[in-house]
Amino acid sequence: MDRITIANVLAYGRHGANPGERDRPQPLRVDLTLEFDSARAALSDDLADTVNYAEVHATIVRTIEERSFALLERLAGEILDAVCADARITRAELTIAKPRLLDGATPAVTIVRER
Repeated sequence: MDRITIANVLAYGRHGANPGERDRPQPLRVDLTLEFDSARAALSDDLADTVNYAEVHATIVRTIEERSFALLERLAGEILDAVCADARITRAELTIAKPRLLDGATPAVTIVRER
């Protein structure tokens, strides 16, 4: 299967279960890998025949900035639900991290969706 990877997406959002985490936007980093069949796009050289990674990037940033959840698992699931609305995507893996949250350590959650 073919892949598109979007790495190191940085967006600021109000997410967290601990006191004060939602008081102001904090940085979140996202890595996303999408699997799909790119054969048609390879033949046509037409953007309409592939997954538009600029649109996917915008969806990630918009979801982080406009929504608010206690858990990274919920945020990651919401992002993947939106991205996987494109029926061409057969598998998606998303990692979302909160840099420098734990005395310099970076907690991250990875979730996978398959059709």
